[in-house]
Amino acid sequence: MESNGGTHEDGSGEVFDAWVALQRATDETRANLLADVVGHPKGAPSVPELEYMNPSLGVDAIRRHLSILQEAGVLEELVVEPGDRVRGFPYKFYRLTDDARALFDRNDLFPKDAWRRQYDRVQKTGEIAEIESMPRPSI
Repeated sequence: MESNGGTHEDGSGEVFDAWVALQRATDETRANLLADVVGHPKGAPSVPELEYMNPSLGVDAIRRHLSILQEAGVLEELVVEPGDRVRGFPYKFYRLTDDARALFDRNDLFPKDAWRRQYDRVQKTGEIAEIESMPRPSI
């Protein structure tokens, strides 16, 4: 795998380290979570959606892996503002950072179309389908 770029500042003052990002992203469990992020119809699933797609993981494990991916600059958290939240529904969603998408594209990892087809094949419960259709906040 070619990281093509090593480290660079991402514009927010944070440094994106391509090597660390690849190390964190290619762990089997985190790679499965990333495949679900990439495959999600809106590209930004919530923890309940990720838990549904990964039933062998608990919520705490999912959050821990999401945190590791955020620290590595692979994922960013989208948060619904307090006044816009709907009771009983998630208000945090996770999507790939632009740096991670560019890195994955350079290395032919997590192709969006392939993972979208895979994600679409999974039959969802009514609750998950409703969460999936929720609007996501933008950055």
